[in-house]
Amino acid sequence: MNKSTLPVKLLVFAGSTRKASFNRQLAHVAATMGRAAGAEVTLLDLADFDIPMYNADLESHGTPADVMKLKKIMFAHSAWIICSPEYNGSYTALLKNTIDWASSPVKSDPEWSSGSKAFVGKVVGLLSASPGALGGLRSQSHLVPLMLNLQCWVAPKAFALGRAGDAFDAQDDLKDEAQRKMVQAVVEQVLMASGRLAD
Repeated sequence: MNKSTLPVKLLVFAGSTRKASFNRQLAHVAATMGRAAGAEVTLLDLADFDIPMYNADLESHGTPADVMKLKKIMFAHSAWIICSPEYNGSYTALLKNTIDWASSPVKSDPEWSSGSKAFVGKVVGLLSASPGALGGLRSQSHLVPLMLNLQCWVAPKAFALGRAGDAFDAQDDLKDEAQRKMVQAVVEQVLMASGRLAD
């Protein structure tokens, strides 16, 4: 079977561990759309990982097991959707800490000696949700250069969901069809680009 005919492996996660997080709800929507489009989807919950604040002294005693688990999951997926909350006009400390650990070289393991291994060539789509009118748009603007620096391909299409407190129904789906189409467009572009790069 040709590599490009295999289902795209899509990783979806939110930069929040808050149970009622709008971005976790949005990640659920994106994951459902990815599956409907034929992708092999992993909906990742960062709350399931025991990852401390990055500290080089701590790292010198060994990379935490859950960091290695996260690196391997990221590496295994060619396409990503990141749902980024906005704190103080930027992305969350949780998201930055996750990326810092995932991009840190593992000096004791030649396979992971390159910190960028889990990131290079990944097609990344950005979504965000916020109670405010801008929908977390500023978090995306800060996240784009970070992902480009890690040699990811960032999809041109993105969507920021404003007034998120009123956007979801009881099943965590978006009420508004126009908003659903905007999320769908990001998911479809990420899957399309990932499939093209695999050719």
